Amino acid sequence: MLTKNYTKIHAEISEKIRLLLSGDALERLPSERYLADRFGVGRRTIRTVLAELEDEGLIWRRQGSGTYTGKPAEAGATSSRELSEHTNPLEIMDVRIEIEPALARMAAIRATPRLIQQLDEIAEKAAYSTDVPEWERWDSAFHTKIAAASGNQLFIAMMDLIDGIRFNEPWQQFRSRMRSSRSKDISVQEHAEIIDAIRRLHPLDAEVAMRNHLVSLRNTVLLELGGASSHSVLHPASAGEAIYDRYNYQKET
Repeated sequence: MLTKNYTKIHAEISEKIRLLLSGDALERLPSERYLADRFGVGRRTIRTVLAELEDEGLIWRRQGSGTYTGKPAEAGATSSRELSEHTNPLEIMDVRIEIEPALARMAAIRATPRLIQQLDEIAEKAAYSTDVPEWERWDSAFHTKIAAASGNQLFIAMMDLIDGIRFNEPWQQFRSRMRSSRSKDISVQEHAEIIDAIRRLHPLDAEVAMRNHLVSLRNTVLLELGGASSHSVLHPASAGEAIYDRYNYQKET
């Protein structure tokens, strides 16, 4: 259990490193050893803070090279900014529904106690967020952490591209309107169900929980766009049943 003093120190170091990141010229952070010496704390504290900032998408780390600000450079010629001009929220949700349940399934297969702890911490911060930007930051961190836990680099790169689109200004405005019409409690509960399945190391349940969550979000997108109909609205229960049916079919063949 963390002491109040440790929590205070953690918050202070987090704020100091965030100030470093706000510098326009900074592209690469100093080493953990340098930061620990500069701020007069142990390297364990620095690692914890850096892990938190990485969850938020503020930094990224390359093994053997260092820690860099922002997100890794996108592969290929198409950036998230360019792509955002040629797609729409419904297309994004349709892609997420195809990709993220598989990521949740793989995360459940590879889950470690550390991953569960990180997901619990991120979900708690999202639950206690006080405004839409704060919610968006931790919601993104939640889905990014699950993607990273899958261990599939191609899927991770695709999620980074999607995440980049989410944070473009016009998309942020749309998501702000969407969030105001959807109870945060719904997403909090759905996040808890995803974590529960991963905690139980149950890949199929994790896949179903993630799909149900994204289908629910897609329906909210439809309602915000004014295009909901009995044909376009997906039903989480039927989506989950399809996954279980597919699994049972594969076992029988």
